[in-house]
Amino acid sequence: MSPWKSDYVTVNKLKLHYTRTGRDKQPLILAHGVTDDGLCWTTIAKALAPDYDVVMVDARGHGRSDAPKSGYGPASQAKDMMGLITNLNLQHPILLGHSMGAMTTLAFAGAYPDVPRAILLEDPPPWWVMNTASAEAAARRTALQTWMKDIKRKTHKELVKEQRASAPTWSNAEIERWADSKQRFSPNVIEVFNARNDSSVDWQKLPPQIKCPALLITADPAHGSLVTKDGAAALKSLIPQLKIAHIPGAGHSIRHDQLEAYLHAAQTFLAKL
Repeated sequence: MSPWKSDYVTVNKLKLHYTRTGRDKQPLILAHGVTDDGLCWTTIAKALAPDYDVVMVDARGHGRSDAPKSGYGPASQAKDMMGLITNLNLQHPILLGHSMGAMTTLAFAGAYPDVPRAILLEDPPPWWVMNTASAEAAARRTALQTWMKDIKRKTHKELVKEQRASAPTWSNAEIERWADSKQRFSPNVIEVFNARNDSSVDWQKLPPQIKCPALLITADPAHGSLVTKDGAAALKSLIPQLKIAHIPGAGHSIRHDQLEAYLHAAQTFLAKL
């Protein structure tokens, strides 16, 4: 197997780092969640690389990418994604995003409906059904900011120990990559949880603009996933072509919790494109 390429593109006056598995295949971009980075997708990239040109991008403020003080909302990150696609000359890429990356993917597919071949969404924050001005939403933002600050105070060893205890189904390699990403992200990423970002996109008007095939991968709220059955149905009402794959026994990081079921759902969807 040829070595993966690690390189940078300049997008919106920022240097964004990416890792790429190879060319001359259908491009597939992997967009990570907040405080993760591109290499947190390594297991999925290895599984998909035989059939796809997989691009794992570090979002602004994450991994080895530049970390501006602002611009962490989904609209700005969608523009970053468009810049990456343009710079790498990726023709009708498929996008697979987790959490924050799934919201970037949604915003991108709505803003640039003729660009993506398809999109896959792993447990995005369900902003299309949330009252972003509510006290509950404000409390959630505060809790997430506190969590992020707490992570930055911990050593790699402490992060590995705690994650191994809280996520016993994760492989050692996944936990190490997860801990590595927590050491790399910039404190500026806390801007992801700025209240302005919640209302920066009209989540009722934007999803209906999406033209391409779409898959929403959900799990169990009892285990920490974000999208409920009602939330999934609400998104499908906005994106009629949306397919939904529910994976029981998994939480927010569905692919780490239930890898085989996750790959089956993603590859079954991709095979039908």
